[in-house]
Amino acid sequence: MLPALSTLAAPAPALSTANTGFVLICSALVMLMTPALAFFYGGMVRVKSTLNMLMMSFISIGIVTVLWVLYGFSIAFGTDFGSVVGWSGEYVGLSGIGLTELWDGYTIPVYVFAVFQLMFAVITPALISGALADRVKFTAWALFVALWATVVYFPVAHWVWGAGGWLFEMGVIDFAGGTAVHVNAGAAALGVIWVIGRRIGFGKDPMRPHSLPLVMLGAGLLWFGWFGFNAGSWLGNDDGVGAVMFVNTQVATAAAMLAWLAYEKIRHGAFTTLGAASGAVAGLVAITPAGGSCSPLGALAIGAIAGVLCAMAVGLKYRFGYDDSLDVVGVHLVGGVAGSLLVGFFATGGVQSEARGLFYGGGLEQLGKQAIGVFSVLAYSLVVSALLALVLDRTMGMRVDEEVEISGIDQDEHAETAYDFSGAGGGAGSRRAVPAPDGLPATPGGPASAGRPAPDSTGTDNATGTAPHPKVDA
Repeated sequence: MLPALSTLAAPAPALSTANTGFVLICSALVMLMTPALAFFYGGMVRVKSTLNMLMMSFISIGIVTVLWVLYGFSIAFGTDFGSVVGWSGEYVGLSGIGLTELWDGYTIPVYVFAVFQLMFAVITPALISGALADRVKFTAWALFVALWATVVYFPVAHWVWGAGGWLFEMGVIDFAGGTAVHVNAGAAALGVIWVIGRRIGFGKDPMRPHSLPLVMLGAGLLWFGWFGFNAGSWLGNDDGVGAVMFVNTQVATAAAMLAWLAYEKIRHGAFTTLGAASGAVAGLVAITPAGGSCSPLGALAIGAIAGVLCAMAVGLKYRFGYDDSLDVVGVHLVGGVAGSLLVGFFATGGVQSEARGLFYGGGLEQLGKQAIGVFSVLAYSLVVSALLALVLDRTMGMRVDEEVEISGIDQDEHAETAYDFSGAGGGAGSRRAVPAPDGLPATPGGPASAGRPAPDSTGTDNATGTAPHPKVDA
């Protein structure tokens, strides 16, 4: 007798409390990455721009969260329309989702998937902010974040990860965001830079990072949170793929840090803390698209390649004359492109999918798919981001006034300063002239700062890995 049809059908997935808890924890780790990015960027700017840099990341948390609930999740992961965008009415406002309704094909609730992806949406525009340090109006930046998330990030996320998205259907591999996050943000940064122009004094005045310990703290927290970013993207922990991604994340990051430092020592004569932090981030960026398709040895190679390429790339802004303040283009765009393309060489066919790279007998097919994914996202984000910035610049103005940029954007945009050098508090109301000893003129910072240069007035440029070293330049 023929078996009943019910015995032929695969059992429907059941909610897994283990996978649900795992992805919720990973979501919290990814959320931590945005404040970590704020610390990383905040330490790299001059004292007078510290708070503005922190706020440019924090405001992304608020704006993108609201937009994601209202319509972002629906555009990114709703029912496909033309392989370009999604839309599902029950996702609007996250109001039509059942409490235990599962994400299609997985054992976690839709709510859990939505909040995990939200954290990716939050950090991506925050990455752009590092390229625009010192010179952008906070209101213009906030509006740019809202517009950019709507017309760039949400659709691109659908292309890459949404069922029916054209890059997803083509077979482009992006495990956790090499194209959708890093190439996307890096290209956007380049587009906006072309519109708003250089900082006053770029290439002439020293623009030294004001707090390298803050940079290292941010980099360490990014490294920590990135395990949730990468391993969590498998949305479960049943088959070992997430574990491989976890291992590959650690391996590639370590290799990139060492490779960057080696390049820096050969090129500039020193191992710097800024280079170590930047190299680690470069490795994290590069392994993000590739770590689910390669072996640990492949991750080692990807990290080392990315570390050197990104270290070389950060100096290109001087050659080509674009002012990428904190090297978003050099690290995120170049690292994202490198990691995404290297999938076409190092994919083993034995981890997340059967796709093989050139080094594993797969020929050029996967490399071609990766190239299409990379350069389509790059071109779209570059052009649309530049247009958005141009519209905002022509209507409300993107840049602060020249005197504000010179004196410091923190005081003008936020009515606060990052550090209290007078002991009277950091707010605008606490700033008062304090008599200086020995006939020196009174200063807002009090006697301790009289007769000394401001903390951000000396030193080297904040380009990662490109700062001169005393032994070399003496």
